[in-house]
Amino acid sequence: MAGIRPFRAIRPAQGKEAQIAALPYDVYSRREAKKAVEGRPLSFLRIDRAETQLSDDVDTCDPRVYEKAKELLEEMEKQGDFVQDKVPCCYLYELTMNGRSQTGIVACASIDDYLEGRIKKHENTRREKEEDRVRHVDVCSTQTGPIFLAYRNRPELKALTEGEKKKEPLFSFVSEDGIGHRGWMISDEDAIRRIREAFARMEAVYIADGHHRAASAVRTGLKRRKAHPDYTGEEEFNYFLSVLFPDDELMIMDYNRVVRDLNGLSAEEFLRRAKEVFSVEKLEERTYPGKKGEVAMFLGEQWYLLTLRPEYEREDPVEGLDVSVLQRELLEPVLGIGDPRTDERIDFVGGIRGLEELERRVHTDMELAFAMYPTSIRELFSVADAGLLMPPKSTWFEPKLRSGLFLHEIEA
Repeated sequence: MAGIRPFRAIRPAQGKEAQIAALPYDVYSRREAKKAVEGRPLSFLRIDRAETQLSDDVDTCDPRVYEKAKELLEEMEKQGDFVQDKVPCCYLYELTMNGRSQTGIVACASIDDYLEGRIKKHENTRREKEEDRVRHVDVCSTQTGPIFLAYRNRPELKALTEGEKKKEPLFSFVSEDGIGHRGWMISDEDAIRRIREAFARMEAVYIADGHHRAASAVRTGLKRRKAHPDYTGEEEFNYFLSVLFPDDELMIMDYNRVVRDLNGLSAEEFLRRAKEVFSVEKLEERTYPGKKGEVAMFLGEQWYLLTLRPEYEREDPVEGLDVSVLQRELLEPVLGIGDPRTDERIDFVGGIRGLEELERRVHTDMELAFAMYPTSIRELFSVADAGLLMPPKSTWFEPKLRSGLFLHEIEA
């Protein structure tokens, strides 16, 4: 069973949501974050990336950065930019992109469910990235970035959320990138009970995005348990801020690869090697791959469609992923890219940037590009259910959840 519970959200005062809401902290470099907060005095990115408010010679992980985040948050609360609900509630958060909507239930998930495998992951995390968010959460005593969780659709939850969405929303705005954002409060005790019971009947929920935030929230909770050996399990630090979406509403975009050189091969030699594993055909124009097992490739001002030969298909949940096939059959043995996490000859481009970005990179700093068919949510669940991990940069979820719309205060 997966346990979730309501909480007393800290959220923007009415009318300030659009000014406060910010993209996740980890989609920006330091330079980009500093530019993004210019002229936006209420942007939550100022808190999530508080180094933007300090001189450039202050290290991103300097203790002063986390103290500054706490100072900024307390200042915004004091001047009324944020309010906190008086009773624990659940909430709904709807995002609309290009006419397609997804609605998540905002609630707190249990760190014990994470530790015991009922909240399943599909990616590894990096210790230094965890440590940054542990210190941020611990110093602020507030979880500022929601973890994006997914669950297999339940009709009773669909009916409940559709009913709640007929009510007046807490907020409704369109962000600068054209994404629509709406939120609702669920304070009715019977509705909250039905939500909790529905999740209690689920064997598991899945981390879609936010593995580092989840791991950091759990580490912070364990740290506070150690500091309070008489804890009961009901304290807020035993839970972490989440938005839970049904799988049938989610969209995973392609996560593409660009490579700096052909590892000493000529274009003709590389194509010959590729044809050993894939059927290769020229395309008349840039085109996305149309199904699993296909990869679109841009090389020498020409787009190609690569289709995996049947004898190279794998049944294993990880080995059968298109990103695994490309790495195993082409990137490593032909292009010499052994570890895509550390090799500087490869870079990754989120599908939201389009095929035009792949062409631009090949025209500037790379030699070839691969446009992938998106990993499916079914594949993600299969990998997580098998207790396995996906290769890096396998999934790109859109739209991104905004930070600053719901905050979870944890007790000292």
